[in-house]
Amino acid sequence: MIDYKNIKEFLPQDFHDESRVWIYQSNRILSMSEAFTIEPLLNSFIEQWKSHGSPVKGFANLIFGQFIIIMADESKTQVGGCSTDSSVRLIKQIEQELQIELFNRQNLAFIIKDKIQILPMQQINYALENEFINSDTLYFNNLVATKKELIEKWIIPVKESWLASRLVVNS
Repeated sequence: MIDYKNIKEFLPQDFHDESRVWIYQSNRILSMSEAFTIEPLLNSFIEQWKSHGSPVKGFANLIFGQFIIIMADESKTQVGGCSTDSSVRLIKQIEQELQIELFNRQNLAFIIKDKIQILPMQQINYALENEFINSDTLYFNNLVATKKELIEKWIIPVKESWLASRLVVNS
C-alpha cells in the first residue's frame, strides 16, 4: 500500500518552504513507458529553466504516476511570467505527446480503497449520495501554492477542503 500522506520523501529537502508549486493532474495514471518518456523532458526543462536570464532552482517530477509537480525555490531567483509560461508550454507538450489531460480542473482526485480515483466535478454529489466518498475521504487539493502547503495540505479529507463548502457532506 502506498503511503500517500508522506509526500515529503518525494520532494527536495533543500528547497525553501515557500517555494512555489504547480500541480498538473493527469486524467489517468501513466504507464511506466509514459513515465520514462516524460522524465527526460522534465529534467531537461529544469536544467534550462531561467527567469530573466538567471537560472531557476527548480524541481519537476511525476508523483504517484498521475501528478506532475513543478517547484521553484524563489529564495534566490523570482519566477516571472515568461518562465511560468515556459513551464506551461512543457506541460502542454507532454499532454499532446501522451494524449492525456493535465489542465482539466473539473477532474478531481480522491483516494478510494487505497487507489487514486478521478471523479468529474459533476459526479461528486452522486458519489457522496451513494457513499463512494464521504467527508473523511482523502482529496488531492491541487490548489496548494507552496512546498509547505504541498506537504501539509495537498492530501486532505474532503471536510477540510474547498469542496466542503460547496457540497452537502455526510460523515
